Amino acid sequence: MDDPYKTLGVSRDVSDKDIRRAYLKLAKLHHPDLNPGNAAAEERFKGITAANDLLSDSEQRGRFDRGEIDMSGQERPPQPTYRDFADTDMGRRYSRGPANSGNWNADSLNDIFGSMFGEPDPRRKMAGEDTRYALRIAFLDAVNGTTRRLELPDGASVDVKIPPGADEGLHLRLRGKGSAGRNGGATGDLLIELHIEPHSIFRRDGQNLQLDLPVSFRDAVLGGQVEVPTPLGPVLMRIPAHSDSGAKLRLRGRGVPAHDGQPAGDLTATLRLMVGTTDAALEDFLRGWTPNHSSDQSRTMEATP
Repeated sequence: MDDPYKTLGVSRDVSDKDIRRAYLKLAKLHHPDLNPGNAAAEERFKGITAANDLLSDSEQRGRFDRGEIDMSGQERPPQPTYRDFADTDMGRRYSRGPANSGNWNADSLNDIFGSMFGEPDPRRKMAGEDTRYALRIAFLDAVNGTTRRLELPDGASVDVKIPPGADEGLHLRLRGKGSAGRNGGATGDLLIELHIEPHSIFRRDGQNLQLDLPVSFRDAVLGGQVEVPTPLGPVLMRIPAHSDSGAKLRLRGRGVPAHDGQPAGDLTATLRLMVGTTDAALEDFLRGWTPNHSSDQSRTMEATP
């Protein structure tokens, strides 16, 4: 992975919110679902996700900035200096003098060059790798929040809490649920990326929800109460008399529930007049009915440049 800051196109002093904003912008552009068959876009998306995983964790970001871990989150061994080596017992073994003559051998040279060129020590403590998982959830589960149980590759299961108001592409981190470390190193984390399925009725705009509400000819003319679906169950809403198709009615606080300091959103219902099947009496009435004033708006319309 390249420098995570360069991958997201942000500076090193950028805020956590700006990191999140940059990630969402790039993720939507390069997401594999929007670029089917595009291997380059898929690789780019993986790099963007890895960079966000590293920088969105304040502890990991700090360790990376201090040079303690590399861009993949692995421990970075300290680079020894000549003085660090010379001051050790091993360094004194190779100093000049009669007492140390004859101590040079192949194993000694391997020890020196292994430490100088950073060859991995099999005894060194290594943190486990993070495990990534993509989770598809229903629209209303993302809106209301829920808990899902995942089966991990090792056969274990874990409960994942989906917070209310979860957005597409949100990353959840479960610490210590990834790959095991080596030589007593810390276990990696489980990183879960959420993908939200569309809903047949609701559309989301931030904290607000929208839907098309079918209304009968009678309710549009005379007004009346109709049942409106909401994320937490149906409620009754009054349709004003003489409502036109396309009119918008708002139910305050019936959108995405309040979460993380965000107030509850609203639900906007757009009225759609549905004539459907009418009875003979209504049809006979309309055939013989002459309104006192024309309601045919199309007669007053004219084309303009």
